[in-house]
Amino acid sequence: MSALEQGSALAPRTFNVTRADLLRYAEASGDHNPIHSDEQVALSVGLPGVIAHGMFTMALVARAVAEWVPGAEVLELGCKFTQPVVVPAEGGAEVEVAGTVKQVEVDGDAARLTLALVVSSAGQKVLGMPRAVLRAPQP
Repeated sequence: MSALEQGSALAPRTFNVTRADLLRYAEASGDHNPIHSDEQVALSVGLPGVIAHGMFTMALVARAVAEWVPGAEVLELGCKFTQPVVVPAEGGAEVEVAGTVKQVEVDGDAARLTLALVVSSAGQKVLGMPRAVLRAPQP
């Protein structure tokens, strides 16, 4: 954990999201809203196309956090859903998760880390104020 010091940049993680991923997520979550699978429905309600589930996007954030700090306990993970991740039928969409270690508080054999995150797709931030608070063992 020595690389995770206050002010440290976290190596960005990029995830490709396909429509097949959205169908699998809908099955797992029970969220079968057609804006996540049907182009015509999405367009009819004013969206630019099929969009990823917001919670699926958050799951990608959790995956990045788990890669950055393996074995850490997630105390908080939150954001505001500000822009949709539009997922084209061909090729999908890329979601990039980047961040910085905003704060480190050492308490005995563990550290409480606050991560300030940036989550974007197609060059646009898609989550507002995303952050994670973790408890990680000290080496």
